[in-house]
Amino acid sequence: MNTGLVHAVVRAGVVLCVAFGATRLDPAHAETAPATEPSLPAALIARASAVVDADTPRLVEMFKDLHEHPEIGFTEVRTAGIVARELRAAGFTVTEGIGRTGVVGVLANGPGPTVWFRADMDSNSVAETTGLPWGAPKRQRLADGREIDVMHACGHDAHVTWLLGFAKAIAALKSEWSGTLVLYGQPAEEPGTGAQAMVDDGLWTRGLPKPDVAFGLHTAPGPVGYVSSSPGVRMAGTDQLDVTFFGVGGHGSTPQTTVDPVVMAAQAVIAYQTVVSRSIDPQAAAVVTVGAIEAGRDNNVIPDRATLKLNLRWFSPAVRAQMLDRIDSINRGIAIAAGAPADRPPVRTMKGRADPLVNDAALVARLNPTFEALLGRGKVVSDFPAVMGSEDFQEAFVPLKTPYVFLLVGVAPPAMFAKAVAAGQPAPYANHNPDFFVDLDAIPIGAKVHTLAALKLLAKAR
Repeated sequence: MNTGLVHAVVRAGVVLCVAFGATRLDPAHAETAPATEPSLPAALIARASAVVDADTPRLVEMFKDLHEHPEIGFTEVRTAGIVARELRAAGFTVTEGIGRTGVVGVLANGPGPTVWFRADMDSNSVAETTGLPWGAPKRQRLADGREIDVMHACGHDAHVTWLLGFAKAIAALKSEWSGTLVLYGQPAEEPGTGAQAMVDDGLWTRGLPKPDVAFGLHTAPGPVGYVSSSPGVRMAGTDQLDVTFFGVGGHGSTPQTTVDPVVMAAQAVIAYQTVVSRSIDPQAAAVVTVGAIEAGRDNNVIPDRATLKLNLRWFSPAVRAQMLDRIDSINRGIAIAAGAPADRPPVRTMKGRADPLVNDAALVARLNPTFEALLGRGKVVSDFPAVMGSEDFQEAFVPLKTPYVFLLVGVAPPAMFAKAVAAGQPAPYANHNPDFFVDLDAIPIGAKVHTLAALKLLAKAR
């Protein structure tokens, strides 16, 4: 997720494309922005900033520690422990183990609305190449004994740090706000299953205060000091699914005695490329990606099955249904043509999913003047196009129809970003790449954005 150094570059829709792909939606999706509200008083912004600045050395060390110890979805035991410890230290009442590793902290401070703030905690299965002194040094061993590469290649370590810096700052500023704050660490955002796991594990039936408003943000390889805060549809819906082809295994030297699922999988990868290019309206945004193929182990053995791991992106439910229907048709056709066993047709297994993320226009208008007062004129991008990247943040609030706002926060060194733009690149690196990193100068900014959002949403009558 990315923003821009030069406002003209951002408006041209260049920046966010590198990580998630940006798209201009049709006019039916356009939002009419409501009138903006005044920002928080300058003195309060300065006071909140000073509180975060004083805590920044601690936050930088916390961030480095989190980056050195990444954990993939639903294994965030160490990270969740840090979240729980720090929230308790800030005076929050903490509940652990929601959705396996989710952590929720509640701080009640008089009458007023209830606002929920999220940080996702999981990392990616990526081998880090940044060379940073605080890089992830080891692979992660899973419960089944496998070892995988693991890295915070999407900035969730920064999200956790920002949330915990915010927790300490907002507790120190209790005289400036009234209401209830809920800060929570969410597992497994990357597979798109963590938010739903928390809901399924009773997030809304445990007696926790129900939200009036929710807030989230994400790193982006745009320049430090810029944020994207725009109304309306921000991110695409997504599905994670597996397709398994079944064949007849055998010796690699006698393929005529087998039905090769590896060949079926290879044909499917190519055929899936026609789903968007030949079946979807060219003016409708859609993506079909095959992220992994799992089949066999030995050079001279034809396995009896092969699994493709797919990811879909879409804005329209009708487009989603069309993509799934075409994938099913392709799978059936390939299996029949290959002579696959009739009693073992291809199986499509649906996994994590999320609907498009849609920012509440009134909330955006309410918050942006304060963000601009913090960051400076022109550094809050309010008209960025929607992106093909996805989130499951909003899925936690679908059952309650809670309005929310979700921001992108620049984490790339400005000089590096400017050099990339001058070279015709949209950004110097991308989320999920092994060279992704968070500039340490971004650490206090995310904590300040959180803190000022809370102060604005929970402001006392003046």
